[in-house]
Amino acid sequence: MGVIQIELFTTLDFVAQSPGSPDEDPDGFAFGGWQAPLLDEVSGAQVMKAYQGTDALLLGRRTYDIFAAYWPHQEGGEDNEIASLFNRIPKYVASRGRPDLSWKGSTQLGPDLVTAVREVRDRHENVKVVGSVNLVQTLLREKLFDRIDLWVHPIVLGVGKKVFDGGAVPTNVTLLEPPVANPKGTVYLRYGLADGTPATGDMSAPDRGV
Repeated sequence: MGVIQIELFTTLDFVAQSPGSPDEDPDGFAFGGWQAPLLDEVSGAQVMKAYQGTDALLLGRRTYDIFAAYWPHQEGGEDNEIASLFNRIPKYVASRGRPDLSWKGSTQLGPDLVTAVREVRDRHENVKVVGSVNLVQTLLREKLFDRIDLWVHPIVLGVGKKVFDGGAVPTNVTLLEPPVANPKGTVYLRYGLADGTPATGDMSAPDRGV
């Protein structure tokens, strides 16, 4: 059995909507492309490293449509390395509609999403979920992920679709490596799913560690 790894770019208030471009989301979101001014070489290298070993993509419909319109045309250019990877590996699309699956290697998941995702994980070693906030919320709710990489950017938007936007369940995670702060203030966090649910305690108890 492989691992499902979620890759997310968020703001400090955990908005993950439309980081890449003003045209990424047609729902009237005023801050599309909020990530662009905060990119730097450090975060770019982190993203590239995070994709090493990826052998499948798991995407929501909107993210898939954006990727399918862009990545097939980027080989040989500045983004050749990631374009070659994305174009080569299988792509699995979570959608209730009928997406255009002309991007080579694309497959639509069946209506039983949880079962379909488990089958994808059994089939591959390292499955990446990129963006796809609606899909991510389902995976978090079902605890159907193994790792989550977060790039938390130093801005607060106050509006937009959030990673934890209702329906989350109590979940323990463990820090996989020390956080890294990039030159522009973005913090890179890597967590793994852990057993159990969050415990409670009493800060006034003698063993509170103060």
